[in-house]
Amino acid sequence: MGTTDDAAASLHDLAAHYRQHPVTGAAGHSYIAAGPRATRTVPAAPLDLDMIDHIDASVREIADHARQVNPDADPLPARVKDAYGWYMETTALAPVAEQQRRDTIVYRQHLEHAIRLGDIKIVRPHRCPKCRTLGLMWDRVQRTVVCTNGNCLTRDGLTRKFTLAQLAYEHVAAQYENSVRDCAT
Repeated sequence: MGTTDDAAASLHDLAAHYRQHPVTGAAGHSYIAAGPRATRTVPAAPLDLDMIDHIDASVREIADHARQVNPDADPLPARVKDAYGWYMETTALAPVAEQQRRDTIVYRQHLEHAIRLGDIKIVRPHRCPKCRTLGLMWDRVQRTVVCTNGNCLTRDGLTRKFTLAQLAYEHVAAQYENSVRDCAT
C-alpha cells in the first residue's frame, strides 16, 4: 500500500528534521508568547522532546499491534524508517480485520506525521464522515478535523469535529469496501 511508504517517509522526515535542526535557544521549536514568563532554571533540551515522544509512541504503537497479531514477530528494525515495512511483513498473514486495523493505524499516523511537519492541507481531500461533502479543515487549536459545511452541524448547532482516527478509519474502510466489491464482480 502506498500509505505505508508515505507514513514511513513522513516519520523519517520528522526524525531527520529534528536531528538536523536542533533547538538552539530557550524558545525551541514551539510558539512562545510575547508576555512575561518565568526565567528558565534549566537549559533547553537540544532536541524537541515532544517530537521524540511522538516518534517513540508511533513506533511503539505499531510494534505492540504487530506483536499482538503475531507473537513470533522478529525484533523491530534499528532504523525508524524501516518500522512500517517490518509492520507490514509481520502482519501480512493476519486476518482481514487485523489487516484493516493495521492499515488504519498506518494511515492515521501518516496524517499525524504530515500535520506535525506543517502540512495541514492533508485533511482537505477527505470527505466528511457524516455529510460526505468535501471541505474538511484542520483546527490547530483544538487539534481536530472540522467540517466547513454549514449544514453539517451537531444537535446543538455546533460545527462537527472529527479526530484523525475517525478520518483514517473512514478512509481505510472505504478502500477495503471497494476491494471487496471489485473481487465480487
